[in-house]
Amino acid sequence: MDNYIVSARKYRPSTFRDVVGQKALTTTLKNAIQSQKLAHAYLFCGPRGVGKTSCARIFAKTINCMNPKADGEACNECESCRAFNEQRSLNIHELDAASNNSVDDIRSLIDQVRIPPAIGKYKVFIIDEVHMLSSAAFNAFLKTLEEPPHHAIFILATTEKHKVLPTILSRCQTYDFARITVADTVEHLEYVAQREGIQAEPEALNVIAQKADGGMRDALSIFDQVASYTNGNITYQAVIENLNILDYEYYFQLTETILAGNIRAALLLLNEILNKGFDGQNVITGLASHFRDLLVCKDEATLVLFEVGASIRERYRDMAKRCPDAFLYKAIELANTCDLNYRASRNKRLLVELTLIQLCQLTHPTEEVKKKAQIETINPVQQPANAAPAATTVTTHIPAQPTQHIAPPQISAPQTQKRTSRPPIGTSLKNIANPKTQNQATNAQPAITRTDLRTPFSEQELTESWTNYANAIDKKVYLKNIMLNNMPKLQDNFYFDVTVHNPGMQEELINNAIPILENLRQRLKNNHIQMRVRISETNEKHLAYTSSEKYEHLLNINPVLAKLTKEFDLRTD
Repeated sequence: MDNYIVSARKYRPSTFRDVVGQKALTTTLKNAIQSQKLAHAYLFCGPRGVGKTSCARIFAKTINCMNPKADGEACNECESCRAFNEQRSLNIHELDAASNNSVDDIRSLIDQVRIPPAIGKYKVFIIDEVHMLSSAAFNAFLKTLEEPPHHAIFILATTEKHKVLPTILSRCQTYDFARITVADTVEHLEYVAQREGIQAEPEALNVIAQKADGGMRDALSIFDQVASYTNGNITYQAVIENLNILDYEYYFQLTETILAGNIRAALLLLNEILNKGFDGQNVITGLASHFRDLLVCKDEATLVLFEVGASIRERYRDMAKRCPDAFLYKAIELANTCDLNYRASRNKRLLVELTLIQLCQLTHPTEEVKKKAQIETINPVQQPANAAPAATTVTTHIPAQPTQHIAPPQISAPQTQKRTSRPPIGTSLKNIANPKTQNQATNAQPAITRTDLRTPFSEQELTESWTNYANAIDKKVYLKNIMLNNMPKLQDNFYFDVTVHNPGMQEELINNAIPILENLRQRLKNNHIQMRVRISETNEKHLAYTSSEKYEHLLNINPVLAKLTKEFDLRTD
């Protein structure tokens, strides 16, 4: 009985033509050999299993071939090629830097460099995982790498290029190996399956290729594993069972429940998936990838990014037509946020369930979300195009509490004015505007059904109500002092102005505008009272608020303070 050889070794490339997924790179190497323009040192870098060491061996065999072919490939018939194929060639030396990374190992390699080849033109030294060499070994290798004998060629291979010393990189021609695409991997697996007499479904090979993540060695290893599990009949169902991969069907079912807004069905489906042993993070990352695939298959321009089997492609297209772009954007964002927070979460299952609930609400929002959207639609504030810069004015529009149901009206804002979004919790807005144009904002508010109170009041009544409310405040001392030191001035259309001295005061009044206006409306029996908060431009009553202002104020009182500050090197900020 013949010894079994795994596919990764049995189908290892022996010519440049056999290398999968690196056509541009192999063409460059063949052209360099044909034109006799060989560098003394090469650096092959890239992910695992993409052909770095295989290309190094093929390169070593080809440059020593006595009868190379016209296309730049080795003949595989001369003594040099036969010695190489039978692994008895003295012209190739391999060093695993992961386990031979000391100075003595490099010195032993340098001693071999001095000996010319017995057969052929070149001796090739392949150092695998070169980034594992110690700093001392790198330094011992530098001189030889820069000026080797004419018969010596070095090929360094690494998966972590950033760990190689810059002095080494500068002495090498660098070749970056790319990850092998899913299509190329599937094509090669079909070739191996045909040679081995194995039946394999294209969809099953596609799953294997995606699981390999661009590495052909991993793909062939998985292929052997599944072939052994299925006795030579590789099916899609057998692959997902053997590799513990979540089926596409679950993602389609989850998407159906999300589009229907069926939260309970989504949670039950998640429970079924978790009971089968799948991790919650795998579920959520797979769902994010599923939404991403739905997004890219909506447009022919992005269809090249869609890497699934042909049998399932049409199903993705049909479902993508039912998913709006905005929904997919938000769904991907929610799933990605859940993935980022998964490790830090103490209740991981609840985090995934909460994400599914949020996804279901994207298409079927709750009544609370609908009411919030209605509130944001009511009372839009419009900015005048020619706002006067005389003073900073902030107007707060606080709608009266309706006594009947409010229907969200259809509002079409003029093209010359921009509509601003409202804060999440209510109706307080900051708007830099000319006070003369505030009536326009009031007129733009749609009529709603409410108890309409327009009881006239005087400025004295307004001041009394303002003062009574301020005196009733106990916990907010800062707000109380602001209100008592800055009295309101009544304007037209039930507006009143409050002039303050700095932005801090302005912000404090705006943050408390809702309870202030509700109290004033109740006291004065008028639902149309609005407040404008200004920052005084002249600021005649200038107060010292910052450390620098306080220092200047003290300096004006006692100029000797400047000498004291200088002598003791004191800070004034």
